[in-house]
Amino acid sequence: MNALRIELPVTDKEAVKALIRSAFVHVKYPATACLVNSDQGDEPELVEKAFKDKRDWTSLSPEFLSKAPEGTEASPLHFFSDEAFHFFLPAYLIADIDFRMEKAYPVFSLTHGLTEESKNKVIGPGERTWWDSAVYRFSIFNQEECQAIVAYLEFKMENGDSPDKPRVKEALENYWYKRAGEKMSHKAA
Repeated sequence: MNALRIELPVTDKEAVKALIRSAFVHVKYPATACLVNSDQGDEPELVEKAFKDKRDWTSLSPEFLSKAPEGTEASPLHFFSDEAFHFFLPAYLIADIDFRMEKAYPVFSLTHGLTEESKNKVIGPGERTWWDSAVYRFSIFNQEECQAIVAYLEFKMENGDSPDKPRVKEALENYWYKRAGEKMSHKAA
């Protein structure tokens, strides 16, 4: 089966990291009041406290990203508002390319809802599905950022030891390749 692929040697992790840095360089820090998507439970407050003054994602160390927020094993990626997810995601992608993440798992955050297994599950309100939720969250990304995400996912699929490779492939084919658009080329997957 043919699939769209990024024209980049995705096994070259430095090239993928450079692509991510370049694609996300313009993204602005969200308003501090807009860092989290919920006020339910302790995790959103802990995430907000840990990230409220982190205005430069390029300066966040993998050690900080792996431990923040202190006091929970939950990943901040699940509690970030859409704007905060957009701003902080590249730091997580780069740390994950270097296999330095402990509790945050960007692959899950970029594939959940985009696979056949999860996309039609209703989460409400009304008839909203995981697909609807994921597509809305990712609508904030521009084409260049989507291309960087594709390069990251392809890198993880080719270089990771993840059992999620089939899910990554599905998410790429169902959503990310289309969003990455015109700079993509046809190559065998």
